[in-house]
Amino acid sequence: MDLRLFFSPVPEFVFANISKQSSFFKSITVYQEIFPDYKSADIALIGISDGRSMSEGSGIADGANALRKKLYRLMKGTGTYNIVDLGNISEAIDIDQTYGRVQEVCRACLENNVLPVLIGGSHEMAFAQYQAYEEMEKLISLINIDAFLDMEDSSAPANKQHIQKLLMHQPNYLFNYSHLAYQSYLVNPQAISTLEKLHFEAHRIGALRHDIKEMEPVIRQADMLSFDLSAIRSSDFPATTQAQPFGLTGEEACQLCWYAGINEKLSATGFYEFDPQLDDQSGKSAAVLATMVWYFIEGFYHRKDSKDFRSNDYVKYVVSMPSEPETLVFYKSLISEKWWMEVPNPSKNTMYHRNTIVPCSYSDYEHANKGELPERWIAMHSKLF
Repeated sequence: MDLRLFFSPVPEFVFANISKQSSFFKSITVYQEIFPDYKSADIALIGISDGRSMSEGSGIADGANALRKKLYRLMKGTGTYNIVDLGNISEAIDIDQTYGRVQEVCRACLENNVLPVLIGGSHEMAFAQYQAYEEMEKLISLINIDAFLDMEDSSAPANKQHIQKLLMHQPNYLFNYSHLAYQSYLVNPQAISTLEKLHFEAHRIGALRHDIKEMEPVIRQADMLSFDLSAIRSSDFPATTQAQPFGLTGEEACQLCWYAGINEKLSATGFYEFDPQLDDQSGKSAAVLATMVWYFIEGFYHRKDSKDFRSNDYVKYVVSMPSEPETLVFYKSLISEKWWMEVPNPSKNTMYHRNTIVPCSYSDYEHANKGELPERWIAMHSKLF
């Protein structure tokens, strides 16, 4: 498959007058006249220039180029970049064909161990992002950051029902779904109850803000990240059609992107619902999103752990418990200082074998030392049972 057929080059006005050799733009390969060799890259930036699922007059199709104008002018981060910008996935004959193009492009990246970073389009594009994993035929975990749950019925707009569609999709390779930063007064409590019955997680904005570090192990489970920019408060990010007065700060959004970047398991990410027509004169929203993408990439180039828990890079801790289970096993990385815990597979189902050692935090280890089963252990045990 020649992916070049799906793309239009990055327009020249986006990178005009960038002369600093230390800029982000000068450190990556951008599709101008020659389509980049993406197969040997670490990361591929991919714009989506189709906004037909939004209301008439929306500027969401221009989001990727508005983001580039800010991102390209930032300074290059740590390490040697091996990043390509493939340009924008062109608007197809109909929206369903655009979904197919997004799926095909993501699948090609995943097959070549290239991490696609999707920018632009409405949030239901995340469903096409998810479908790219189907041919891999392995269970995946998904993190969704959104003020809303997007679990409405089929009569709702596409970007308000795509999570419901994703959860019901067959074949089902979704092992875990975690929702971050929802706002309670914007969601139906029955939808939260549905997620809980499926042993999935939902963390409201207040819990996240209370201790954002506890979100790192949640994000570390994910193979895929989907970020609806309406999760950021309107004073920091006005350029979404569903902008809310409360939500994540720009700094908190960047912190979550850093956590996603350093997650060695995460293999695809997408940032959705950016409408530059709704931005202020200074391009505040574009600047926030550019910084988020920059921190994600910076995190990627700080990935450290090998996941070989038998190596000398890990310390194993065995904690005696007052009741069943008799012991809990924890691992701490001496390189990154991240924690994991072992959750026995009660059903002996080899399908779940790779998930029996799961991310956790130091606080989970502290709870175990007090004779308390960590909530993460209980939740994962229930899922495996």
